[in-house]
Amino acid sequence: MRVGVPKEVKIHEYRVGLVPGSVRELVLHGHEVLVETQAGAAIGFPDQAYIAAGARIATDAAAVFAQAELIVKVKEPQPQEWVRLKPGQVLFTYLHLAPDRTQTEGLMASGCTAIAYETVTDAQGGLPLLAPMSEVAGRMAVQVGARCLEKEAGGAGILLSGVPGVPPGRVAIIGGGVVGSNAARIANGMRANVTVLDRNPRVLAALDIEFNGLVDTVFATRDALERAVADADLVIGAVLVPGAAAPRLVTRETVSRMRPGSVMVDVAIDQGGCFETSRPTTHAEPTYVVDGVVHYCVTNMPGAVARTSAVALNNATLPFTLQLADKGWQRAAAENAHLAAGVNVHAGAVTHPAVSGALGLPLAVLPG
Repeated sequence: MRVGVPKEVKIHEYRVGLVPGSVRELVLHGHEVLVETQAGAAIGFPDQAYIAAGARIATDAAAVFAQAELIVKVKEPQPQEWVRLKPGQVLFTYLHLAPDRTQTEGLMASGCTAIAYETVTDAQGGLPLLAPMSEVAGRMAVQVGARCLEKEAGGAGILLSGVPGVPPGRVAIIGGGVVGSNAARIANGMRANVTVLDRNPRVLAALDIEFNGLVDTVFATRDALERAVADADLVIGAVLVPGAAAPRLVTRETVSRMRPGSVMVDVAIDQGGCFETSRPTTHAEPTYVVDGVVHYCVTNMPGAVARTSAVALNNATLPFTLQLADKGWQRAAAENAHLAAGVNVHAGAVTHPAVSGALGLPLAVLPG
Protein backbone atom coordinates (compact mmCIF):
# COMPACT_ATOMS: atom_id res chain seq x y z
CA MET A 1 0.00 0.00 0.00
CA ARG A 2 1.12 3.57 -0.61
CA VAL A 3 1.09 5.48 2.69
CA GLY A 4 1.22 9.29 2.70
CA VAL A 5 2.45 11.67 5.40
CA PRO A 6 1.65 15.35 4.79
CA LYS A 7 3.19 18.14 6.84
CA GLU A 8 0.80 19.37 9.50
CA VAL A 9 -0.74 22.76 8.70
CA LYS A 10 -2.55 23.64 11.93
CA ILE A 11 -0.95 26.69 13.54
CA HIS A 12 2.14 25.83 15.61
CA GLU A 13 1.68 22.11 15.02
CA TYR A 14 5.07 20.46 14.54
CA ARG A 15 4.26 16.82 15.19
CA VAL A 16 4.35 14.36 12.30
CA GLY A 17 2.14 11.38 11.52
CA LEU A 18 5.04 8.96 11.01
CA VAL A 19 8.54 9.32 12.45
CA PRO A 20 11.42 7.70 10.50
CA GLY A 21 11.40 4.58 12.69
CA SER A 22 7.75 3.96 11.83
CA VAL A 23 8.45 4.53 8.14
CA ARG A 24 11.15 1.87 8.24
CA GLU A 25 8.70 -0.65 9.74
CA LEU A 26 6.17 0.02 6.98
CA VAL A 27 8.83 -0.33 4.30
CA LEU A 28 9.97 -3.62 5.84
CA HIS A 29 6.34 -4.80 5.49
CA GLY A 30 6.54 -4.08 1.77
CA HIS A 31 4.74 -0.74 1.69
CA GLU A 32 5.67 2.49 -0.05
CA VAL A 33 5.77 5.64 2.07
CA LEU A 34 5.53 9.14 0.64
CA VAL A 35 6.46 11.99 3.01
CA GLU A 36 5.97 15.67 2.27
CA THR A 37 9.25 17.54 2.31
CA GLN A 38 10.13 19.05 5.71
CA ALA A 39 7.24 17.23 7.40
CA GLY A 40 9.38 16.35 10.42
CA ALA A 41 12.23 18.84 10.10
CA ALA A 42 11.02 21.11 12.90
CA ILE A 43 11.42 18.32 15.46
CA GLY A 44 14.73 16.93 14.28
CA PHE A 45 13.59 14.50 11.57
CA PRO A 46 15.01 15.93 8.30
CA ASP A 47 14.13 14.61 4.86
CA GLN A 48 17.39 12.65 4.80
CA ALA A 49 16.28 10.64 7.83
CA TYR A 50 13.10 9.64 5.98
CA ILE A 51 15.04 8.76 2.84
CA ALA A 52 17.37 6.59 4.93
CA ALA A 53 14.29 4.84 6.35
CA GLY A 54 13.07 4.06 2.83
CA ALA A 55 10.57 6.85 2.15
CA ARG A 56 10.14 8.95 -0.97
CA ILE A 57 9.96 12.71 -0.46
CA ALA A 58 7.08 14.63 -2.06
CA THR A 59 7.48 18.25 -3.02
CA ASP A 60 4.14 19.32 -1.54
CA ALA A 61 0.96 18.15 0.21
CA ALA A 62 -0.96 17.96 -3.06
CA ALA A 63 1.33 15.18 -4.27
CA VAL A 64 0.87 13.23 -1.03
CA PHE A 65 -2.92 13.44 -1.12
CA ALA A 66 -3.03 12.66 -4.84
CA GLN A 67 -0.93 9.49 -4.63
CA ALA A 68 -1.50 7.94 -1.20
CA GLU A 69 -4.10 5.30 -0.42
CA LEU A 70 -3.68 5.77 3.34
CA ILE A 71 -3.04 9.23 4.81
CA VAL A 72 -1.49 9.27 8.30
CA LYS A 73 -1.63 12.59 10.17
CA VAL A 74 -1.71 13.94 13.71
CA LYS A 75 -4.33 16.68 13.91
CA GLU A 76 -7.74 16.91 12.35
CA PRO A 77 -7.63 17.87 8.66
CA GLN A 78 -7.94 21.56 7.95
CA PRO A 79 -10.26 22.93 5.24
CA GLN A 80 -7.49 23.00 2.63
CA GLU A 81 -6.95 19.29 3.30
CA TRP A 82 -10.62 18.21 3.14
CA VAL A 83 -10.83 19.11 -0.53
CA ARG A 84 -7.83 16.89 -1.31
CA LEU A 85 -9.35 13.75 0.21
CA LYS A 86 -11.23 11.46 -2.16
CA PRO A 87 -13.49 8.39 -2.22
CA GLY A 88 -11.68 5.18 -1.36
CA GLN A 89 -8.90 6.99 0.47
CA VAL A 90 -8.33 6.27 4.16
CA LEU A 91 -7.48 9.01 6.67
CA PHE A 92 -5.96 7.96 10.01
CA THR A 93 -5.57 10.80 12.51
CA TYR A 94 -7.16 12.61 15.45
CA LEU A 95 -10.56 13.95 14.36
CA HIS A 96 -12.60 15.11 17.41
CA LEU A 97 -15.75 15.37 15.30
CA ALA A 98 -18.44 15.62 17.99
CA PRO A 99 -18.08 19.40 18.52
CA ASP A 100 -17.16 20.10 14.88
CA ARG A 101 -20.02 19.79 12.39
CA THR A 102 -18.14 21.69 9.69
CA GLN A 103 -15.23 19.26 9.64
CA THR A 104 -17.61 16.30 9.77
CA GLU A 105 -19.51 17.54 6.76
CA GLY A 106 -16.23 18.20 4.94
CA LEU A 107 -15.12 14.62 5.50
CA MET A 108 -18.53 13.29 4.47
CA ALA A 109 -18.38 15.31 1.25
CA SER A 110 -14.94 13.92 0.43
CA GLY A 111 -16.20 10.32 0.38
CA CYS A 112 -13.12 9.11 2.29
CA THR A 113 -12.97 6.67 5.19
CA ALA A 114 -11.90 8.65 8.27
CA ILE A 115 -10.55 6.70 11.24
CA ALA A 116 -10.11 8.64 14.48
CA TYR A 117 -7.28 7.88 16.87
CA GLU A 118 -9.40 9.01 19.80
CA THR A 119 -12.13 6.40 19.38
CA VAL A 120 -9.97 3.32 18.77
CA THR A 121 -10.43 1.09 21.82
CA ASP A 122 -8.62 -1.77 23.55
CA ALA A 123 -9.58 -4.94 25.42
CA GLN A 124 -9.49 -3.13 28.76
CA GLY A 125 -12.01 -0.51 27.64
CA GLY A 126 -9.30 2.12 27.24
CA LEU A 127 -8.41 4.47 24.40
CA PRO A 128 -4.84 3.44 23.52
CA LEU A 129 -4.22 6.08 20.84
CA LEU A 130 -5.57 8.91 22.96
CA ALA A 131 -3.67 7.83 26.08
CA PRO A 132 -0.14 8.98 25.12
CA MET A 133 -1.29 12.48 24.21
CA SER A 134 -3.52 12.58 27.30
CA GLU A 135 -0.45 11.75 29.37
CA VAL A 136 1.45 14.61 27.74
CA ALA A 137 -1.47 17.04 28.05
CA GLY A 138 -2.08 16.15 31.70
CA ARG A 139 1.52 16.77 32.61
CA MET A 140 1.66 19.94 30.52
CA ALA A 141 -1.54 21.29 32.10
CA VAL A 142 0.22 21.83 35.42
CA GLN A 143 3.29 23.26 33.71
CA VAL A 144 1.33 25.82 31.67
CA GLY A 145 -1.01 26.51 34.58
CA ALA A 146 1.93 27.32 36.83
CA ARG A 147 3.29 29.66 34.18
CA CYS A 148 -0.08 31.41 33.79
CA LEU A 149 -0.23 31.97 37.55
CA GLU A 150 2.85 34.17 37.28
CA LYS A 151 1.97 37.85 37.54
CA GLU A 152 3.33 39.00 34.18
CA ALA A 153 1.33 36.23 32.52
CA GLY A 154 -1.88 37.64 33.99
CA GLY A 155 -2.08 35.41 37.03
CA ALA A 156 -2.27 36.17 40.74
CA GLY A 157 1.48 35.80 41.26
CA ILE A 158 1.34 32.43 43.02
CA LEU A 159 4.09 29.80 43.15
CA LEU A 160 2.37 26.41 43.11
CA SER A 161 4.96 24.81 45.38
CA GLY A 162 4.89 27.58 47.96
CA VAL A 163 8.00 28.21 50.07
CA PRO A 164 8.69 27.73 53.79
CA GLY A 165 6.26 29.97 55.62
CA VAL A 166 3.97 30.43 52.59
CA PRO A 167 1.38 27.74 51.73
CA PRO A 168 1.41 26.08 48.29
CA GLY A 169 -1.10 26.83 45.56
CA ARG A 170 -4.35 24.89 45.33
CA VAL A 171 -5.04 22.77 42.26
CA ALA A 172 -8.46 21.30 41.44
CA ILE A 173 -8.49 18.60 38.76
CA ILE A 174 -11.87 17.67 37.30
CA GLY A 175 -11.63 14.07 36.14
CA GLY A 176 -9.32 11.35 37.38
CA GLY A 177 -8.63 9.48 34.13
CA VAL A 178 -5.40 9.54 32.13
CA VAL A 179 -5.23 13.34 31.89
CA GLY A 180 -6.29 13.92 35.47
CA SER A 181 -4.02 11.31 37.04
CA ASN A 182 -1.01 12.61 35.13
CA ALA A 183 -1.83 16.17 36.14
CA ALA A 184 -2.10 15.04 39.75
CA ARG A 185 1.33 13.40 39.61
CA ILE A 186 3.01 16.59 38.40
CA ALA A 187 1.08 18.91 40.72
CA ASN A 188 1.76 16.67 43.69
CA GLY A 189 5.43 16.47 42.70
CA MET A 190 5.50 20.27 42.74
CA ARG A 191 4.14 20.12 46.31
CA ALA A 192 0.89 21.86 45.44
CA ASN A 193 -2.28 21.22 47.40
CA VAL A 194 -4.14 18.90 44.98
CA THR A 195 -7.79 17.84 44.81
CA VAL A 196 -9.10 15.41 42.18
CA LEU A 197 -12.84 15.19 41.54
CA ASP A 198 -14.44 12.24 39.79
CA ARG A 199 -17.74 10.32 39.80
CA ASN A 200 -16.15 6.87 39.72
CA PRO A 201 -15.39 5.57 43.25
CA ARG A 202 -12.89 3.07 41.82
CA VAL A 203 -10.92 5.89 40.18
CA LEU A 204 -10.87 7.83 43.44
CA ALA A 205 -9.79 4.76 45.40
CA ALA A 206 -6.95 4.04 42.97
CA LEU A 207 -5.70 7.62 43.22
CA ASP A 208 -5.91 7.54 47.00
CA ILE A 209 -3.74 4.41 47.04
CA GLU A 210 -1.27 5.78 44.49
CA PHE A 211 -0.71 9.02 46.37
CA ASN A 212 -0.97 7.50 49.84
CA GLY A 213 -3.53 10.11 50.85
CA LEU A 214 -1.34 13.07 49.81
CA VAL A 215 -3.90 14.03 47.12
CA ASP A 216 -7.47 14.77 48.19
CA THR A 217 -10.03 12.70 46.29
CA VAL A 218 -13.60 14.01 46.15
CA PHE A 219 -16.77 12.56 44.64
CA ALA A 220 -17.88 15.08 42.03
CA THR A 221 -21.28 16.31 43.11
CA ARG A 222 -22.33 19.71 41.81
CA ASP A 223 -21.80 21.22 45.25
CA ALA A 224 -18.35 19.68 45.68
CA LEU A 225 -17.26 20.78 42.23
CA GLU A 226 -18.39 24.38 42.73
CA ARG A 227 -16.62 24.63 46.09
CA ALA A 228 -13.39 23.11 44.75
CA VAL A 229 -13.32 25.42 41.73
CA ALA A 230 -14.05 28.53 43.79
CA ASP A 231 -11.24 27.69 46.22
CA ALA A 232 -8.62 26.78 43.61
CA ASP A 233 -5.75 28.81 42.21
CA LEU A 234 -5.53 26.45 39.22
CA VAL A 235 -8.40 24.40 37.78
CA ILE A 236 -7.67 21.68 35.23
CA GLY A 237 -10.53 20.30 33.12
CA ALA A 238 -9.76 16.66 32.39
CA VAL A 239 -13.09 15.07 31.55
CA LEU A 240 -13.73 12.80 28.58
CA VAL A 241 -16.75 11.11 27.06
CA PRO A 242 -15.23 8.94 24.29
CA GLY A 243 -16.08 10.33 20.88
CA ALA A 244 -18.69 12.73 22.26
CA ALA A 245 -18.71 16.41 23.18
CA ALA A 246 -17.38 17.16 26.65
CA PRO A 247 -20.02 18.10 29.25
CA ARG A 248 -19.94 21.72 30.42
CA LEU A 249 -19.31 21.12 34.11
CA VAL A 250 -18.14 24.56 35.27
CA THR A 251 -20.67 27.34 34.73
CA ARG A 252 -20.00 31.01 34.05
CA GLU A 253 -21.48 31.78 37.46
CA THR A 254 -18.95 29.48 39.16
CA VAL A 255 -16.11 31.12 37.22
CA SER A 256 -17.28 34.53 38.40
CA ARG A 257 -16.82 33.40 42.02
CA MET A 258 -13.15 32.49 41.50
CA ARG A 259 -10.45 34.82 42.77
CA PRO A 260 -9.02 37.24 40.18
CA GLY A 261 -5.78 35.90 38.77
CA SER A 262 -6.83 32.27 39.11
CA VAL A 263 -6.17 30.03 36.11
CA MET A 264 -8.27 27.48 34.23
CA VAL A 265 -6.69 24.97 31.82
CA ASP A 266 -9.27 23.13 29.71
CA VAL A 267 -7.65 19.97 28.35
CA ALA A 268 -11.10 18.87 27.14
CA ILE A 269 -11.21 21.72 24.63
CA ASP A 270 -10.58 19.32 21.70
CA GLN A 271 -14.02 17.89 22.48
CA GLY A 272 -15.63 21.30 22.96
CA GLY A 273 -14.40 22.07 26.48
CA CYS A 274 -15.78 21.40 29.95
CA PHE A 275 -15.99 25.02 31.14
CA GLU A 276 -18.88 27.19 29.99
CA THR A 277 -16.40 30.02 29.41
CA SER A 278 -14.04 27.94 27.23
CA ARG A 279 -13.28 28.71 23.61
CA PRO A 280 -10.48 27.25 21.48
CA THR A 281 -7.12 29.05 21.46
CA THR A 282 -3.77 28.44 19.78
CA HIS A 283 -0.14 28.31 20.87
CA ALA A 284 0.25 31.74 19.23
CA GLU A 285 -2.42 33.27 21.50
CA PRO A 286 -2.99 30.66 24.21
CA THR A 287 -4.89 32.61 26.87
CA TYR A 288 -7.73 35.05 27.44
CA VAL A 289 -9.43 36.41 30.55
CA VAL A 290 -13.05 36.05 31.69
CA ASP A 291 -14.17 37.68 34.96
CA GLY A 292 -10.54 38.14 35.96
CA VAL A 293 -9.76 34.42 35.47
CA VAL A 294 -7.05 33.40 32.99
CA HIS A 295 -8.21 30.68 30.56
CA TYR A 296 -5.77 28.43 28.67
CA CYS A 297 -7.67 26.44 26.00
CA VAL A 298 -5.13 25.41 23.37
CA THR A 299 -6.57 22.67 21.17
CA ASN A 300 -3.25 20.96 20.43
CA MET A 301 -1.41 21.23 23.74
CA PRO A 302 1.01 18.34 23.06
CA GLY A 303 2.20 20.18 19.94
CA ALA A 304 4.26 22.41 22.22
CA VAL A 305 6.49 19.42 23.04
CA ALA A 306 6.26 18.06 19.53
CA ARG A 307 9.22 15.69 19.42
CA THR A 308 8.27 13.90 22.64
CA SER A 309 4.64 13.81 21.54
CA ALA A 310 5.30 12.55 18.01
CA VAL A 311 7.43 9.64 19.19
CA ALA A 312 4.99 8.72 21.98
CA LEU A 313 2.07 8.85 19.55
CA ASN A 314 3.86 6.70 16.97
CA ASN A 315 4.61 4.09 19.62
CA ALA A 316 0.85 3.68 20.03
CA THR A 317 -0.38 4.14 16.45
CA LEU A 318 2.17 2.06 14.54
CA PRO A 319 0.58 -1.37 15.19
CA PHE A 320 -2.77 -0.08 13.87
CA THR A 321 -1.13 1.67 10.90
CA LEU A 322 0.52 -1.62 9.99
CA GLN A 323 -2.81 -3.44 10.19
CA LEU A 324 -4.43 -0.90 7.88
CA ALA A 325 -1.59 -1.06 5.39
CA ASP A 326 -1.14 -4.84 5.50
CA LYS A 327 -4.81 -5.79 5.26
CA GLY A 328 -6.69 -2.76 3.96
CA TRP A 329 -9.11 -0.96 6.23
CA GLN A 330 -12.12 -3.23 5.66
CA ARG A 331 -10.36 -6.47 6.51
CA ALA A 332 -8.45 -4.84 9.34
CA ALA A 333 -11.66 -3.47 10.86
CA ALA A 334 -13.48 -6.78 10.36
CA GLU A 335 -10.73 -8.65 12.20
CA ASN A 336 -10.19 -6.03 14.93
CA ALA A 337 -13.30 -4.58 16.57
CA HIS A 338 -11.14 -2.08 18.47
CA LEU A 339 -9.88 -0.61 15.22
CA ALA A 340 -13.41 -0.68 13.78
CA ALA A 341 -14.48 1.55 16.69
CA GLY A 342 -12.21 4.20 15.24
CA VAL A 343 -14.12 4.51 11.95
CA ASN A 344 -16.06 7.76 12.28
CA VAL A 345 -16.96 8.54 8.66
CA HIS A 346 -17.23 6.27 5.61
CA ALA A 347 -18.41 6.98 2.07
CA GLY A 348 -20.30 10.14 2.97
CA ALA A 349 -21.92 8.91 6.20
CA VAL A 350 -21.23 9.05 9.93
CA THR A 351 -20.48 5.62 11.38
CA HIS A 352 -19.74 6.37 15.05
CA PRO A 353 -22.72 6.54 17.46
CA ALA A 354 -21.28 9.30 19.67
CA VAL A 355 -20.61 11.56 16.67
CA SER A 356 -24.04 10.82 15.22
CA GLY A 357 -25.71 11.63 18.53
CA ALA A 358 -23.72 14.79 19.17
CA LEU A 359 -24.37 16.27 15.72
CA GLY A 360 -27.84 14.88 15.04
CA LEU A 361 -26.69 13.13 11.89
CA PRO A 362 -27.92 9.72 10.69
CA LEU A 363 -25.84 6.74 11.83
CA ALA A 364 -24.69 4.39 9.08
CA VAL A 365 -23.56 0.79 9.51
CA LEU A 366 -20.11 -0.17 8.24
CA PRO A 367 -20.14 -2.55 5.27
CA GLY A 368 -19.80 -6.27 6.14
